[in-house]
Amino acid sequence: MASSTINAKSENKSKVLKVEPLDQKDAKWATLVKITYTDPEGVERTWESGERLTRPKDCDIDGVGVVAILRDPSKPDESPRIVLQKQWRPPVNATVIEIPAGLIDPNETPETCAIRELKEECGYVGEVMDGDFGVSPIMFNDPGFCNTNLRMIHISVDMSKPENQNPQPELEDNEFIETFTVPLTDLWTECKRFEEQGYAIDARVGTLAEGVELAKRWRLA
Repeated sequence: MASSTINAKSENKSKVLKVEPLDQKDAKWATLVKITYTDPEGVERTWESGERLTRPKDCDIDGVGVVAILRDPSKPDESPRIVLQKQWRPPVNATVIEIPAGLIDPNETPETCAIRELKEECGYVGEVMDGDFGVSPIMFNDPGFCNTNLRMIHISVDMSKPENQNPQPELEDNEFIETFTVPLTDLWTECKRFEEQGYAIDARVGTLAEGVELAKRWRLA
């Protein structure tokens, strides 16, 4: 699946209608808290922070991000492709370029969550990569603002398998996700192009792109 050239502003008809304060008693997904703490000099200070309300009990993460790489073993010379998504997000009032991701269920491992989310959102069936690269350390999305965190799960998708020939997402009624792929080596260039077209870039995608570009420029591989 190639990336689209349609301008994001004309492609998606979603729009923010109203923004208003939310009473904490009505919050289902997130809330605000005031943290009182002492700084390195012992001075008492306060901090406003966001917190998710969805983290399962006895779980150390809120969810996972999925780095899904498509490869066909019969075509070893082809550049690997990364699975991306377009999804309109109300907080930024824009269509965002993202990786597959989702909240973890109770008693679910990060690996199982990632495989499930990839299948549900994109239709692909993959396997977590071998070794200690399969699951990342816990990463905090924006620690100056909230305690939301995740693990990045790296998944290999074998495109020669029958189940990946015609992937069919299993989206919920309130999910409007467009899945596409780009060559992994071109991710930085693609992010720049998407920004020019009016899309917002998710930090996880941007960081992945930056890492690939650094590796190329500094010949780390």
